Parts: sequence; C-alpha cells; structure tokens
Amino acid sequence: YCHYLPFVFTDGGQLLLDPSLNDAGLGRPVLLTFAAGLAACDRVMVHSSTAASWVSAAAARMTVDLGDRLRVVPAPRDERLVRDPAVGAGGAIGVYNHRLYAHYGTEQFVDLARDLVASGIVRLRVMDLFGHRRAERKGLDDSPEKMRDQLAALPHVQVVSDRGDRVRYKKLLAGARFGIAPFRLGCPWSMSVIDCQGMGLPVISPKLGWLAEHIDPELCFTTTSEAVALAERLATDDEFHAVQAKRAHSSTADFAPSLVAAHYLEAVS
Repeated sequence: YCHYLPFVFTDGGQLLLDPSLNDAGLGRPVLLTFAAGLAACDRVMVHSSTAASWVSAAAARMTVDLGDRLRVVPAPRDERLVRDPAVGAGGAIGVYNHRLYAHYGTEQFVDLARDLVASGIVRLRVMDLFGHRRAERKGLDDSPEKMRDQLAALPHVQVVSDRGDRVRYKKLLAGARFGIAPFRLGCPWSMSVIDCQGMGLPVISPKLGWLAEHIDPELCFTTTSEAVALAERLATDDEFHAVQAKRAHSSTADFAPSLVAAHYLEAVS
C-alpha cells in the first residue's frame, strides 16, 4: 500500500524527489527501494487516480512492469467525523488541520493566512497536531514550531490543539465553516481534507495533485486573490455555502468503511 510516495511530478512531467523522504540525501535510495517493492509485490494499492498515474509513470521510468497489479483503494473516512451538512455551520472560521512541516507548503499557507484575515471577514483556526516535541525531533526538523509561531502571531488566527482527543477534534471542526487544503505538491491523498468534508465543511484548495482531482472545481484556486474571494464567499453567502457543504459531505460517501473494505477484498482477491 503506497501511503507516501517518495517522488513528486511537476506539471511538466518532471519527477522530483519528495522532500519529506529526502533527508540527508536519502531520497534516491528510498526511491530505489520503493521501485524494488513495486517489482516484488503481487498487488500495489494507492489512494487515488492521481496516485495511480504517478506510480505508473514512475514505475515505467524505472523499468518496473506493473502489469495489472495496480489498484485504487482509498482510505476509509472516520465515521465519528461524519455530520449531516444541514445541521449548520459555525462562524466565519476557516480551519487548517494539517501538519505544519515546511514540506507541506506551510510557508505558502502562512502567506495566504495574512491575506485571508486582513479584511476581518474571515478568522482562522489552525490545528497544532504535534504540541510540544522532544528536542531530538525538533533537531531533525523544527519547521512546525517556526510555522506555528508565525501563525500564532497573526491577528484573527487561533492556534489550537485537540490534545489527541477525537471528541475535541470533532468539536473544533464543527465550530468552523470551511476547511483549507495544504499546498503540498506530492499530495496523493489527505485524510484531514476528508475529515472536514465528512463534517460538511467545504474545502478550498490550490490546484495540486489529488486535491484538484477530488475537490469541487468551484473551490479550487490558483492565485491568492481567488482564495480570499472563495473564503469570503463561503463565510458570507449562506446559499453558496449550503450547496458546497452538501457536495463536500457527499464526496466522502464512497469512503465509508464497509465500502472501502469491499474494495480492499476485491483488490487482493
């Protein structure tokens, strides 16, 4: 099951090593090991059509014949994080519930956050998914702490933690009106996006990877001004929000655990 991919494809089709798996120059050995795994496995499963196309292209470049062994089996949604979109939404709050590593494109989100809150129409709720990390972890990559501090210093931005409690996490999502996808280039899937959508939160997103495949085209943006306009419209236009909330919720229906389990059994049969 290819949960993380050690490569990224640019719009021009160039294969780049994914920075999350390229610490200390290890990206190339990781990529070669990944290729060996593709060659050895009886089934290769990925989350999405985007991931399937990327894995197929990478395999071809590394002369690995996948034959008919590749299957798309998405991860299941958390049924505890599913809510009728008609229940209603919170205030004009956008939630960002992704890891704050630099390789997630968090610097781009920080820049976007400044523009989103500038008018005072939108407020942001940023999830701190790590909390206090050991010095050894920070020594490897201290970008989450740096990004968190930059975001916490912005007006109208609340940095919060669920403290590992799914009930608290659900309440934090329920109190928001929409979600914001990460700017991560090599994004073949995002459970955090599914969490928001299952709760009836429309998610605005840059046109990247699986995000562009899965999220409603009306909510995808290419420029900061487009992102701000979408966020403010979701915050103030109840009719537009209601339509997008229903679409977001419906987009997770195929990720119900029973359906995913059936797809998995079919894939390995």
